[in-house]
Amino acid sequence: MTDVTGVVERDGLPEWLLPVREAAETVRPEELSRFLPPAEGGRRSAVLMLFGDGPSGPDLLLIERARSLRSHAGQPSFPGGALDPVDGDPDGAGPVAAALREAQEETGLDPSGVQVFAILPALYIPVSGFVVTPVLGWWRRETPVAPVDPAETGAVFRVPIADLADPANRVRLRHPSGHLGPAFQVAGRLVWGFTAGVIDRVLHYGGLERPWDTTRTLTLSDEAAGLALRSAGGPNR
Repeated sequence: MTDVTGVVERDGLPEWLLPVREAAETVRPEELSRFLPPAEGGRRSAVLMLFGDGPSGPDLLLIERARSLRSHAGQPSFPGGALDPVDGDPDGAGPVAAALREAQEETGLDPSGVQVFAILPALYIPVSGFVVTPVLGWWRRETPVAPVDPAETGAVFRVPIADLADPANRVRLRHPSGHLGPAFQVAGRLVWGFTAGVIDRVLHYGGLERPWDTTRTLTLSDEAAGLALRSAGGPNR
């Protein structure tokens, strides 16, 4: 990012989020993913990793993509999508504008209640060619959320950080392609792919991770993999 002056607000966070902010400000791209953006090309997009203080303690807002979509159907993910010209400079505040705009369109949240406190380095999703910037936010003034358009968003849900960090909910997921990555069995759903990878690294570097059995594996069904890959159209692999 070249200039996010007036967009990122570091202060005023709860104590438990401070290590996450510090990690986000110091982590290197290669510590987040082995898939880094190419020197040129790639479709720019952004996702919102929104932390809140839910009824069960600190939590994270996720959506489930509608099963009728052409890409990543039925897959849990962060709110987000491709940058539009209205979002502004893709190397400046554009990803923040895109993440907040997409989150509002998908969940109905009020962006004015979200404090953007950090921006992670852009990452790459080879299967779709998206260059994705994760934007970290604190939900300091919550508003009701629900799917705005059921044809786009199947569900909006909050997952306690404690559940994500619970070793009993953590697995490594083997894709039919052979790729092995982190996954979470939470809220009656399997969170995997790009979303799970970012959560895994933020838990790790933010000091929220608990020791877990990294040899415990599941295999992604051909049906789920097929739904995810029907079209390369969104920031979730």
